[in-house]
Amino acid sequence: MKEIIAEHPDYIARKALYRRYRDLYAGGEQLKSNGREYLMHRQKEPFLIYQERLSRLFYENYIGSIIDWYVATLFRREPLLLAEGTDEPGKQFLGRFNEDCDLRGTTITDFFRKLVLDALVNGTSYAVADFPRAAAKPQTRAEEEACGTARGYLVDYTADQLINWSHDDKGNYDWVVLRTSSIRKANIEDPEWINETRWFYYDKQRFEVYRSVSGDNIELVDSGFHGFAKLNRVPLFELKVPEGLWLMNRAGLLQLEHFNKSNALSHALSMGLFASPVIYSDTEWNGVAGDSYYIQLGKDDRFGWTEPEGRVFEIARDNLSRLQEEIYRVCYLMSQAGGPPGSGGGSSGLSKQRDFAITQEVLRAYGDLVKDCIKRVLRAIIEAREDNVALDVSGMDEFDIGDFSNELADAERLLTIGIDSPTLRKQVYKKLAFKYLCDVRQEVKDRIALEIETGVDSNELERR
Repeated sequence: MKEIIAEHPDYIARKALYRRYRDLYAGGEQLKSNGREYLMHRQKEPFLIYQERLSRLFYENYIGSIIDWYVATLFRREPLLLAEGTDEPGKQFLGRFNEDCDLRGTTITDFFRKLVLDALVNGTSYAVADFPRAAAKPQTRAEEEACGTARGYLVDYTADQLINWSHDDKGNYDWVVLRTSSIRKANIEDPEWINETRWFYYDKQRFEVYRSVSGDNIELVDSGFHGFAKLNRVPLFELKVPEGLWLMNRAGLLQLEHFNKSNALSHALSMGLFASPVIYSDTEWNGVAGDSYYIQLGKDDRFGWTEPEGRVFEIARDNLSRLQEEIYRVCYLMSQAGGPPGSGGGSSGLSKQRDFAITQEVLRAYGDLVKDCIKRVLRAIIEAREDNVALDVSGMDEFDIGDFSNELADAERLLTIGIDSPTLRKQVYKKLAFKYLCDVRQEVKDRIALEIETGVDSNELERR
């Protein structure tokens, strides 16, 4: 059992980082509940003062909004699955898989949207592909389809759930261990909730599932051959962003610096609102000042209030604005950085257009990563199912709603230059149709593709 619960050295080194990045992304009460880990305790700061600052902690969450913007913009149009071949059952499976890829009603777009979000926060996210298991092994493909064992599905995992792994000589996974934790009740009548931890072990042939309830002994609850055993591969697929596109890693320290300085400035401003009385006198004075009290001074004594001059506040405000702009800059979003009114930070229309062109290139890079991961996952499932289907994934390369009219005009010019290629014409028609109808069911897309390829109504083909 020690081998199952053991953790990889790289995982141990990054465990705290994963939690910090998740808190910085979520913000709100999640970050406030762990505020001691992020709000800097000044040297010799009285404990009660630090407690007061903790109780009033707040967080301006720029990086969370930036990551959400990238994910929403990237998936503004769904990725297009293009299945070609004569295997109709295989195409039908892909249509169903596109609408429900995890046996819980999640579309493949929503599934990969979550994977991308997790990858932008922690650098990597994972999906396990597998097939349902039956009590008795099916003897034919028809039996597999009938009992559902050919219905591939996906399960998503975050970077902090992959706790141990090993690679073979070619760089592929030799084996992996995934760990999940949950709180549950076996039934509503149970008096207490129980903490359940599960470990999932996969190698190139087999899987094993272990369970521990409330820290008790670890027991083996399931084992056998997984759905990719005949392909001799671990059924774990990785979506990893390069260091330069790992947004949280690029902006995390800047966000923490902004967090501490904004809280320090807020505390200083609040303290400045509660000015302290000052007595200018050569005689000893030990009176009490406050509501319902009065002060008696000599003829040469003076009374005043402490009040900050404000120069340091201006410096702090300017520094906070610079940190905010830097967070947007390192995330390739200078066009959205903005600034306080009257700061003079405005830029020309040409400059903003150039900045957004850089952002679009970054979005296209993310789109390429997502399409590559979808192709790797689906092609492996197709191979495991032994379907005679050629799959490709397109789209996720245009991020302006007005782009379709430009693409339509480009397609018209391409088709009128006289290239004698029926295949080119069909591919152009399919790309335009799928982009315009990106939100329709995959089954409808497959019928449109069939009609474009054959030039015959799909209903007529079914009657034949």
